Amino acid sequence: MSKIEELTAQYLRDQAPEQPAYLKLKGALVDFINAGIWLPGEPVPSENELASALSLSRMTVNRAVRELSQDGLLTRTRGVGTFVAERKRTSALLEVRNIADEITERGSSHTSRVQTLGPLASSDVPAWVSQELGADVGHSLIVHYDDGTPTQLEDRYVNLAVARNYLHQDFTRITPNAYLNSCAPITRGTHTVEAVLPTAQESALLSLSPAEPCLRLQRSTWSGDSLVSQVRLLHPGSRSRLEGSFETYSTAGTNYSPTT
Repeated sequence: MSKIEELTAQYLRDQAPEQPAYLKLKGALVDFINAGIWLPGEPVPSENELASALSLSRMTVNRAVRELSQDGLLTRTRGVGTFVAERKRTSALLEVRNIADEITERGSSHTSRVQTLGPLASSDVPAWVSQELGADVGHSLIVHYDDGTPTQLEDRYVNLAVARNYLHQDFTRITPNAYLNSCAPITRGTHTVEAVLPTAQESALLSLSPAEPCLRLQRSTWSGDSLVSQVRLLHPGSRSRLEGSFETYSTAGTNYSPTT
């Protein structure tokens, strides 16, 4: 049985009859993608083929495919066709999480490669790093991999007066996030996110073309009154997304509270 015949059978068997036809088709397509019957990058049948196989109007098929494209499950290229979208790795935006935990929780294998680990002279600390880190600053540059694919470049500067043994850690076995939380638990932090183009070094480390956009999250974290770490986390835009949640609550007035 061909894939389009399997899709036809599933469309007729599994979807609630009271649903509009375009929703039934969306559900069947999503089930096929989630089951791995159609893999990322694989073409799906044309709208004409789907309409003919399922005895649907072209308008109905077009709506289902268009909405799945808007949802990020399909990609459409004019004159070429429609394809299953590449799955994007998700990283927490409002929550400070361990990259190794994020990767293993989605069923992948985390590995890392340490490019740089050592102390810095004050004259070598970049301008974006605050003097609050103190006179003794450690620097690490680490590439994190998701099933062998580079997914994050971590460029971190650390207050060695607080994290005294930072430079003696094996960061292929433990992440900087895990180590710093063990010796200086985070009590507050700030971060910003922006779209950037990678430098030549960054594109090489992440296996990107220099013209491929990235998401850069810059974060500062404190433990008590001490600034412990400032880091720039660079994510390939085509392989990653950042997401978070928030809640609002009211006491005497209205406040905004990120969920962490």
